[in-house]
Amino acid sequence: MKKPTLKAPKLKAPKLRAPDLSGVVGGSRTGRSLLAGVAVLGLVFGVAELRSPATTAAGTGGSRTTAQVERTALVCPPPMQGVTGSTSLTLFSPEGGTGSTGTGLIANASPENVVAAQNPAQPAASAPASDPAAPSGAPSAAASGQPAAAPAVDALLSLAKPGVPVTGPANNSDTAPGTFATATGNLAPGFTATQVTSSENGGTSLSGADCVPSGTSFWFAGASTGPNRIDYVTLVNADTLPAVVDLRMYGDKGLIDNELATGIAVAPGRSQTLLLSSLTKGPVDDLALHVVTRSGRIGAGVHAIDGGKGTDWLEPSADPAPSVTVPGIPDDVTTAHLVVATDSADDADLKVQLSGKNGWFTPAGKETIHVKAGMTAVLDFQFATETREGASAIRLTPSSAEHPTPIVAGLRVDRENKGKTEATWLSGGSPVGARATVADNRAGQTKLLLTAVDTDAKVRVTSSAGANGGTPASKDVDVPAGTTVSVEGIDPAGANGPYALTVQTLGGGPVLAARQLSAVTKDVPTFTTQQFRDDHATVQVPRVAADPGVVLGTR
Repeated sequence: MKKPTLKAPKLKAPKLRAPDLSGVVGGSRTGRSLLAGVAVLGLVFGVAELRSPATTAAGTGGSRTTAQVERTALVCPPPMQGVTGSTSLTLFSPEGGTGSTGTGLIANASPENVVAAQNPAQPAASAPASDPAAPSGAPSAAASGQPAAAPAVDALLSLAKPGVPVTGPANNSDTAPGTFATATGNLAPGFTATQVTSSENGGTSLSGADCVPSGTSFWFAGASTGPNRIDYVTLVNADTLPAVVDLRMYGDKGLIDNELATGIAVAPGRSQTLLLSSLTKGPVDDLALHVVTRSGRIGAGVHAIDGGKGTDWLEPSADPAPSVTVPGIPDDVTTAHLVVATDSADDADLKVQLSGKNGWFTPAGKETIHVKAGMTAVLDFQFATETREGASAIRLTPSSAEHPTPIVAGLRVDRENKGKTEATWLSGGSPVGARATVADNRAGQTKLLLTAVDTDAKVRVTSSAGANGGTPASKDVDVPAGTTVSVEGIDPAGANGPYALTVQTLGGGPVLAARQLSAVTKDVPTFTTQQFRDDHATVQVPRVAADPGVVLGTR
């Protein structure tokens, strides 16, 4: 998962007046200027020395400091809701951010909006002459040489304060564009956005996606162009520079070559939705897709429809690594389909383990999986009869420590009710880290799944107030190593509207977490699952010491 777009804090030098040296005896004009310059430098460095430093990062010997992020930017995919579906967008920022009062918003990705987001609106220097309220004879901003007010972002939603989510609908259209969300100041640390769609497109379904930072590389395992699948890849450019994208698809016979999948141009503020089957030569099941940019940055997503058997977004996988854990397998799942891929020149031989009540265990008959270089491999599970141990996770590790081949993994899981099924797609995850949040959770429909990978762990789970009311709640949860703990009863008291769930690692782990949102609609057990990913609310920056010699050239 990519780190959020971060900006190190801006350090503003104080406004200083040059000292009056007119009284210096024998001081020439040049000499006075030099003395004035030295005096000003002395003042500047004096201020720098007196400022309280940010917290020193542990183990850095004082060479780096930790600072709060001042801006977070995320990209959300087009809703893919069909003609009759509806999509809700939810924004949230945890409490605890410091600094200036910030702004938070989500808006459609358009050329005008992305430009306005990069150049936040400023008040005009003076009222324009055409304004009836302007004083008679008052010059316009243009006439006075002052810059006019910058255009404002046409926001769908605005976040007012930390600790309370805000929710609202996306554009009600089957051609609605992707969106982007930004937060600044005290709203930037931990800012998150979640998108949830209810739709009849391809069958009754619930689809969800956490909005992600723009990036240059995204992996998805479990896509397909098979006869019953309709998969789309979505590309959203929320930057002011154009992007050029390649789609590299890997199947059970290796890399699929197609010129239509390379050099895809995405203009600033534009979205592209591409039918995956148009980019492969014939049907191919069990694809791994690598979305990579040649230039620029984008937000990428893959949306899957499986002929009435399930609809959802494929979660982006963590970057390729020798060991991968896929969290979030529900306790009532019936079947699961694992897709593993590598783009390495080496084969991958992997041990397969599931988290159980007493720790990691090896499922009988599915102890290992072999993945050929540059290809995909699959493994099927019948959870109802083979591995019934409650909520779970899958861990893949190298069979030999001397042969660690990087892999990515995705898992389709299916639930059944009265003969009707619904699916969601999970992915190789990354640890919660210090803190992570999912914004859209609903009373009576939310379940949290926590997996401790290596050692016993303790986490703190906090539910915010609802968007329209409620009392926040918090509880600490112990997670034994190799187990998946299902946490329910975490709704805030009197919850009214969607609420946010925040998970903090207090010790041990690492911990992977996923939120399951579910509902039964027309007997279909609709559900969607999103992972918690480290919000990277702080950033390490170099520790700077005052050194006049750098300026004066004495070193």
